[in-house]
Amino acid sequence: MQDNPAKAAAAGIVAQLRAAGYQAYFVGGCVRDLLLGREPKDFDVATSAPPDKVLTLFEKTFAVGAHFGVVLVCTGEVVTEVATFRNDGGYSDGRRPDEVRFSTSPEEDVKRRDFTINGMMLDPANGSVLDLVGGRQDLQAGLIRAIGDPAERFGEDKLRMLRAVRFAARFAFDLEPATAKAIERIASTVSQVSRERVRDELTRMLTEGRARRAFELLDSTGLLREVLPEVVRMQGVTQPPQYHPEGDVWVHTLMLLEGLPAGCPATLAWGALLHDVGKPATFRVAPDRIRFDGHVEAGIAIAEDICRRLRFPNHETEEILSLIANHMRFADVRKMKESTLKRFFRLEHFDQHLALHRLDCLASHGSLELYDFARHRFENLPEEQVRPRLLVNGKNLIEAGYRPGPQFSKMLALAEDAQLEGTVQTREQAMALIQEHWPDPGVQ
Repeated sequence: MQDNPAKAAAAGIVAQLRAAGYQAYFVGGCVRDLLLGREPKDFDVATSAPPDKVLTLFEKTFAVGAHFGVVLVCTGEVVTEVATFRNDGGYSDGRRPDEVRFSTSPEEDVKRRDFTINGMMLDPANGSVLDLVGGRQDLQAGLIRAIGDPAERFGEDKLRMLRAVRFAARFAFDLEPATAKAIERIASTVSQVSRERVRDELTRMLTEGRARRAFELLDSTGLLREVLPEVVRMQGVTQPPQYHPEGDVWVHTLMLLEGLPAGCPATLAWGALLHDVGKPATFRVAPDRIRFDGHVEAGIAIAEDICRRLRFPNHETEEILSLIANHMRFADVRKMKESTLKRFFRLEHFDQHLALHRLDCLASHGSLELYDFARHRFENLPEEQVRPRLLVNGKNLIEAGYRPGPQFSKMLALAEDAQLEGTVQTREQAMALIQEHWPDPGVQ
């Protein structure tokens, strides 16, 4: 595997630290990924050099977390995190150590880290691995194991419980039994983690390509009922078999998650997770079949609560709610008037709406007929037909003698619909249509 710039920069930092008489290694996720044959995104360095020495050894540095022994070293465009070996005191807030003691021992440093697969160090000069926690063995066995006592590691940072699930899903590993049991025992304490950190961790699970496995593990460990109780309520909610032969709402949702590709937009992933979140609240058995009348509206309200609780940015909340609000409209796509269809295509990020509909179909009846129709029309309609330059505006109405008022929006909508339908092509034709419906300019 050829060196990438991040690896070369980190190797140079290690060499310079060693030349100054300090121990230094690659550490953490980059070592894990190299041993798995994956290309790491980032390379972190651990060293016996105290932060003040790191700051003076390199030309361009930032002491972003010097209290915790973390210094950023800039090599050209590459930024490398350099952390001093340390051992930590208690974690009264369940996130940060109350006291940090710098160390010259790599063994002390790795023992305060989260999981064995993230606790290895590597010498970039010769490729040798310093494994003091059994990380290589767990990599080979496919296990996510907390370093030392799992309860202590999770007590130090409650987010580690979610990270354990994410790593297990990402690598198709199992949770080591004692690690899994520790999560189950203290799952309720995940509420101490900031909502933003929970949101970000869940988003990573949804977009790393193994979302179904992640959510099955969240459920089995008890974490799901703590972070997303609304999703747990989908379990056991029966659906009409003629439309959903796959099973209940939870099974259907898991199948959508299974279809999410790695790197998909976060909003699409959350839309897939929450598109049917309103079904449990609207379930009823009618004489003809099971029905979920109003589940879209209920789902929008529930999803909005979730997005606010997890502190999504407003624009992401709007996109997620739009996916939920419009996911049932594809059922009528063949019957839509041309103007309605074109307005449908104007939805922001319509490609995500298409993608959600495709996932929804494949996770239920399996027919892609409506998806293929909508995709073909969307891809082949010229932009100038979907969003044409309007033939009529408010100024034209005023010039024709109409007084501004509530009817203006109806007039303009009538003209635009006719334009989208292709029944009018000029301003004169559009104005004639308006005057046909509103013959008296003085009437509001």
